[in-house]
Amino acid sequence: MDLTIVTLGLQCYIFANFQIQLHYGDAPAAKTIPTFLALYSFGFIYELVLVYDALRMKNTIQVIGLCACNVGLLIYGAVQVRQIHNAAGVLVDNGATNDRVWGETEPFLIIIPCIVALGTILMTFVAWKLYDEFAWTIYKHISADLRMKRRYLTYQIYIALLKFDFFFFLGFTVQFLVVVSANLDAEFILTIIAIPVTIIILACAALFVRRESMFGMVVIILLFFAAMAYFCFKLYRMYSPATFTQYLPARPSMTFFAVITLMLIVITIINACICANNFNRGLRPHINKKKTPEEEKTTELSSNIGGAAASRMMID
Repeated sequence: MDLTIVTLGLQCYIFANFQIQLHYGDAPAAKTIPTFLALYSFGFIYELVLVYDALRMKNTIQVIGLCACNVGLLIYGAVQVRQIHNAAGVLVDNGATNDRVWGETEPFLIIIPCIVALGTILMTFVAWKLYDEFAWTIYKHISADLRMKRRYLTYQIYIALLKFDFFFFLGFTVQFLVVVSANLDAEFILTIIAIPVTIIILACAALFVRRESMFGMVVIILLFFAAMAYFCFKLYRMYSPATFTQYLPARPSMTFFAVITLMLIVITIINACICANNFNRGLRPHINKKKTPEEEKTTELSSNIGGAAASRMMID
């Protein structure tokens, strides 16, 4: 938490220092720096929300996913240094900002990935400690049925993937809207429409798996394949000789987001198929029913008695 606040403070300083020294902001390079900084800050705020959600839901997979997401933010922070350097150089050459802005910004841009790396190490240690605690909670909630625990684990992975899919899709889209597309053309309008549509699709993906709707899951999987085609098309346009110039201001970071999103979509499709295969096998009541504190105490007492009895039988 403290490291996140420090990182956000450094990002705010870099943003404020850049804006104060900016003479005019019509060039695409002038939009690049605020977009990267805002997106990076949003990533940490979104992570805080997911940390709270993972602790509330006792989702070990989501905690592990957050560790991996932190590694992604670390890589993005390294990419950010180079892109902001290039953008600042373009602005200085055009007289849009002072030539000292990069010298004042570079040390903080280097410090931020170091702080993220430290946070990743600490988060990994905490995730390791939480694993046993959450595993015991799942045991109380699901029982000792190994096959049911595997189905529940697959469900947890699927729900966590949907949350990360949302962040990386939104990150890619925001960069495209702000940095790349400056005209109100059809692609720009369709991209704006895609944001609420994506939120609805991801919400339905979570709803259908909870209700074990096979038809709904088939539709969601087909939509995920369509999303894969969309990102493959965007990657082609980013490196096509005819269109690559309009993506240059943000191409490294957009490529990073597009590749990560494609990987997540592939994993999500595989997991969605496994979840669909687990329908009508007894998992639905465990997902939808929330135990009261009294029920959890009763389950824990029964587990302790059962464990003691098993131990006594082994002694006898």
